[in-house]
Amino acid sequence: MNELKILSELNGISGYEKAVRRYLADAFSQIVGPTNITFDNLGSVIAKQGNSGPKIALAGHMDEVGMIITRITDDGYMRFQTIGGWWGQVMLAQQMTITTQTGKTIRAVIGSKPPHILSVEERKIPVKIEDMYLDIGVTSKDEVTSLGISIGDMVTPFIDFQVMANGDFLLGKAWDNRIGCAIVLETIRRLKTLHHPNTIYGIGTVQEEVGLRGAKTASSIIKPDISIALDVGIAKDTPGMDGTVKMGKGPQILVVDGGLIGHVGLRNLFLEVAKEKEIPIQLDYLTGGATDAGAMHLAHDGSPAISLCIPSRYIHSHTSMISHQDFIYCVDLLVAVIQRLDQAQVDALSFA
Repeated sequence: MNELKILSELNGISGYEKAVRRYLADAFSQIVGPTNITFDNLGSVIAKQGNSGPKIALAGHMDEVGMIITRITDDGYMRFQTIGGWWGQVMLAQQMTITTQTGKTIRAVIGSKPPHILSVEERKIPVKIEDMYLDIGVTSKDEVTSLGISIGDMVTPFIDFQVMANGDFLLGKAWDNRIGCAIVLETIRRLKTLHHPNTIYGIGTVQEEVGLRGAKTASSIIKPDISIALDVGIAKDTPGMDGTVKMGKGPQILVVDGGLIGHVGLRNLFLEVAKEKEIPIQLDYLTGGATDAGAMHLAHDGSPAISLCIPSRYIHSHTSMISHQDFIYCVDLLVAVIQRLDQAQVDALSFA
């Protein structure tokens, strides 16, 4: 649980994943040794475990959604550009963290007008993101710059990790996709003591939220035989949703999303192993959005690929929620599938 807290609270938007990369590289090194850690030229970290057999790539993206400061006004407010997909209605009055070039962090809030002074017409119209601003509690541009804040600084949501009322649900920022990073780490740890005939690559990718960029470069290096993206999916167990995907009822496989038609044979293997191991699993789809598998399956000559996700509430907002039990289910399933894979099984999937 402590690792989940650490990963959730690290700050790292697309292109600014340094702190997350440092943590993953150190954690991977303790499992596979520092000589088995490499990087692509965009900053994705790659851990290799094993030296023979099919190459199985497990990827979790390190970046979270956030913002970059684009302008500092004379009276000390800051304008910003969003990084990743944001919906304006979840942003107003939320606390944020600005990280300066030296690593200093400064608390900010996205300003909003009190309802008392809003006209009837203003109340009907959502505030546009381009009209929003950051307030750090100063009165001039000089005060802002004296704190070390400059154009291009990273802005991330601020919230402390919390265990919710039932003891299983976890609240925090950046579950999209630090939970995927945590799954990759825990799977590599488990496989270290288990027999399997594969070469495993655990990857923390960069810049997924802006176009699956690290997945492209890392996969070009690895040339995986099987590609598995670990990410979050949409929990549909809240009011107004259809209830088809529930937190705590197992990981979900995306049959199709905006970047991948999930490989049918690989999906069937996951479903077969889940049934044998009595691990609950859910099937879902996305009409928009994609995971790193969308880029991984097109690298080199192509590879069978699947998106294995943790149902999550409220993603791409200031805070989100997941189930710890789903994390455990996901690692159990991933380990069992990898133990089933060998060259014959991979060939059967690739050339069926």
